Amino acid sequence: MVKGKVKAKKSVKNWRKEVLTYVMVFIAFGFVMDAWRTQDMPLDSMPAITGMTQNNVPVDVITMSKQKPVVVYFWATWCAACKFVTPTINWLSDSYPVVGVSLNSGEDRRVLRYLNAKDYHFNNINDVQHDISSQWGISVTPTIAIIDNGEIKTITTGLTTPWGLLARLLLTQI
Repeated sequence: MVKGKVKAKKSVKNWRKEVLTYVMVFIAFGFVMDAWRTQDMPLDSMPAITGMTQNNVPVDVITMSKQKPVVVYFWATWCAACKFVTPTINWLSDSYPVVGVSLNSGEDRRVLRYLNAKDYHFNNINDVQHDISSQWGISVTPTIAIIDNGEIKTITTGLTTPWGLLARLLLTQI
């Protein structure tokens, strides 16, 4: 009977170790992918994001970031991963300033209808001419940058969890 309990404890211990190993590999893979996807982005000097949102709200990300970290969210209406990330961005916009930049998503009315249909209320600039996305070197949607005091503090691409994004925001304030 004792051998069975010892064997069961070893099995649980091995299972935990294996799960932890997979989690660590997954996290490392995410960091490598972020580094590769953001290699053409201007990490040293932040290009300005200014303009009018689709709801006619003036936006200046650098000025906004002097008061509180700003989440800049490069996304598209057709992006499959964005369908999972955008609700998190919308949720964060209740506590943090968010500026969405929609890419290749059509004319302003189409993007505004999309945002309204999904009940998303974050500020959004429709980058129809690709001016902002070109200056930023965006190659993947979604891409999320956190700006604090006019500096890029962190950038992530692809899928992210609400807790991962919130942790990034909290770490920028330390």
